[in-house]
Amino acid sequence: MDILIVEDEVEIAELIQLYLSKEGFNCHICRDGSTALDRFEAIQPDLLILDLMLPGLDGLEVCARIRQQQAVKDPYIMMLTAKGEEIDRIIGLSTGADDYMVKPFSPRELVARVRAVLRRSLRAGGQSASKNTYQTAHFTVDVDQRLAVAKSLSEVIASYDSKDSQTEAKNLTSLEKDILEEVELAGKSAEGMTLELTPLEFDLLCTFMSYPGRVWNRAQLIEKLWGGDFFGDERVVDAHIARLRKKVEPNPAQPTFIKTVVGVGYRFEDEAS
Repeated sequence: MDILIVEDEVEIAELIQLYLSKEGFNCHICRDGSTALDRFEAIQPDLLILDLMLPGLDGLEVCARIRQQQAVKDPYIMMLTAKGEEIDRIIGLSTGADDYMVKPFSPRELVARVRAVLRRSLRAGGQSASKNTYQTAHFTVDVDQRLAVAKSLSEVIASYDSKDSQTEAKNLTSLEKDILEEVELAGKSAEGMTLELTPLEFDLLCTFMSYPGRVWNRAQLIEKLWGGDFFGDERVVDAHIARLRKKVEPNPAQPTFIKTVVGVGYRFEDEAS
């Protein structure tokens, strides 16, 4: 596993490198945000350990730019911050970070979290042993290819063409209307709309789609995604849910698919394909 450490404090960066190198990980260090973006493209790391406070581009901006890139690898991003306030953690997670640690931190805990990332990656690679594809009315997830696609445009167009002109507006969902509008404006003929998800967002969507209609609380989602390797506040789940909704919901403020069950947790609702 290749790890890119982005930390401007030399002692901390070298301490992280020392502990992780002993575990057999290939570590690379850079000191500022601009260099981090260049090194990221060159290395394509599996994991990014990213300090929030950096000279030049800060960690939030680096994280956001990496998530916007069409990289060969979509890395797991762990953010380091000297700020312990909840709002800073939420902003970091909403920007695209998968996890966070507050300074000062235990190097042993950091190593444990990195090992957890590796194990989760290996588990994700083995998910196909049980089922390699999940399909609902609006989504298809290919576990082998780590690919999530919204309802195919060909299906939407066929549905659109088959509907009576006087009732088509009522029958089409908001998502279908959005897709059709995109088809009409851009002349697209692709088979579907690929969802640009981070590794954790992908695993979260797979979890929901594997048990449609089931209500999940935070603890159950943490156990499913992190196993026994989770460290931190359970509310990190809420930030990941909010980020996933922005990518799959026609209107994230009024979710159609990932519903909140007040006082309990979350439920995925979509008709079977």
